[in-house]
Amino acid sequence: MSTDAVSPLRQRMIEDMNARKLCAGTQRGHISSCKRFAAFVKRSPDTATLEDIRRFQLHLAEIDVSICNRNRIMTGLRFLFRVTLRRLDLAAEIYHIREPQKIPLVMSQDETRRLLAVASSLKARTLLSLGYGCGLRAGEVVRLKIKHIDSAQKIIRIEQSKGRKDRNVMLSSETLGLLRQWWKARPSWHDAGTPLEERWLFPGLRRRKPMTTRQLNRLFHEAADAAGIRKGVTLHALRHSFATHLLEDGTDIRFIQALLGHDKLDTTARYTRVATGMIAGIESPLDRLSQPRKRPRKSRKDQPPA
Repeated sequence: MSTDAVSPLRQRMIEDMNARKLCAGTQRGHISSCKRFAAFVKRSPDTATLEDIRRFQLHLAEIDVSICNRNRIMTGLRFLFRVTLRRLDLAAEIYHIREPQKIPLVMSQDETRRLLAVASSLKARTLLSLGYGCGLRAGEVVRLKIKHIDSAQKIIRIEQSKGRKDRNVMLSSETLGLLRQWWKARPSWHDAGTPLEERWLFPGLRRRKPMTTRQLNRLFHEAADAAGIRKGVTLHALRHSFATHLLEDGTDIRFIQALLGHDKLDTTARYTRVATGMIAGIESPLDRLSQPRKRPRKSRKDQPPA
């Protein structure tokens, strides 16, 4: 696999990934990982040895690559050796490191209210409201089309998102009102030739393409700065806050799981660790020690006869 041109090995790997229906982002990541390995060993990966695999993993540890990125790189390499090259001996030498479990960083309801209030434009307020009010990922927000909005049933249909899954989320009256306002103000110069149902709600600068997640991310950070939110929140914090606030309000965790599109309940259950309202409402056993002890009531059997 050359680092410059598309070699037969890279083409074969692309065909293997296409056959397994890997998404474009995953394919780019795998190719990038293999290019990085080829640059390290200074030759084609199909000539790699067990010692090359060992040295590359040591190299990643020495240059202080994050555990997440390190595991992602080795996943791409393992695909190359296990699937494309059929070198199971090399694939067996690849190991992954357990990532530290961190609790999501969420915003309070007051911080969220301030963030939406200071959004710089109707477009920004609508985008951020969809992220928080529906628990959508950034990519799900920017890829919304007219056909996904069902105002009659008050739902938004999310098609083929992460894990190639469809799901429905709620469409609140406030969100619907914002969408209707935005539709009137939305630029329509690139709608020519596109059926109404297939038009992007948030068209990008490129013809027939939606806006990018990078643009949405920039709008979020501008609003967070204007709202005076100093904690290091990211755009995904809107989704975390959506789940946490629903949990604090008493929504059944299984409904939250369905709204977020999680396969496992354990993934959704992590929000119980950041639901500060629920945690603060739990009475500590220390508080009970300071309370006056209740004397047991005497039963009628212990009472003397009249």
